[in-house]
Amino acid sequence: MEISGLVSALLIGAVVGLLGRLCLPGRQHIGVLWTLVVGIAAALLGSLLASVMGVGDTGGVDWIECLVQIVLAGLGVAALDRALAGTERHP
Repeated sequence: MEISGLVSALLIGAVVGLLGRLCLPGRQHIGVLWTLVVGIAAALLGSLLASVMGVGDTGGVDWIECLVQIVLAGLGVAALDRALAGTERHP
């Protein structure tokens, strides 16, 4: 992977992670670094899933791929938040 590919993966992962985090209600107890890690993983996995579904490479903006990535990031942030915060919550 070239440096430009790595930088673009980090930027896309950050955007996807932040969008996934914004989709969740309330406050999350994970930091920005974890959001970035979850976003990068969601971007990679979302691209793979979109390719498997046959919608990964369309003639314009791949909106379905973006939606899959954001949903995966939201699920990942929620799962990690729950794992790190424990099961006891105080309103």
